[in-house]
Amino acid sequence: MTNIVESAPATKALFLDRDGVINVDHGYVGTYADFEYKNGIFDVIKQFQLKGYQPVIVTNQSGIARGFYTETEFQSLMERVQKDFTANNINSIPVYFCPHHKQGSISRYAISCECRKPAPGMLLKAAKDLNIDLCNSILIGDSWRDIQAADAAGLKQSIFLSKEVVTPEQSEGLSEGHKINIVTSLSEISPP
Repeated sequence: MTNIVESAPATKALFLDRDGVINVDHGYVGTYADFEYKNGIFDVIKQFQLKGYQPVIVTNQSGIARGFYTETEFQSLMERVQKDFTANNINSIPVYFCPHHKQGSISRYAISCECRKPAPGMLLKAAKDLNIDLCNSILIGDSWRDIQAADAAGLKQSIFLSKEVVTPEQSEGLSEGHKINIVTSLSEISPP
């Protein structure tokens, strides 16, 4: 007799950069006192959750490598953020972060790595850990390196939260089928 084990269907994800998407980017935000939510972020996350997307935070945190705050301080901050999500009827959101920067002042973090965006490492790890269907997932980022990471991970769609214009040179570096929706405000974002 043979047992057939069916795996659960893969989940589509809403990958979110942190600084500049979830919170105002004040530069190296490592404490809750400096953490200011962007207007509309809770509504955007809830809309995507209602459409079956698993929110996942993927964030470069070079402030750790630069010695501005520690991994423990970052994790404590994110625990407070998770409480705010819960208070706003948002399920717990997995957080993937890269503490590295090759020019960091903390030697163990002063390395080149595969997790720092624009490399796709954080998205690929999340996909493996959480059984995510990357092709049907979306990323919201405010930096071009976010968009590059999404493309490198195999996502077909990104939302670029920026007042910048995407240049032809930037677009040429992406896969042919990668769709970018450029918005200037979270209020312009809704799930497909």
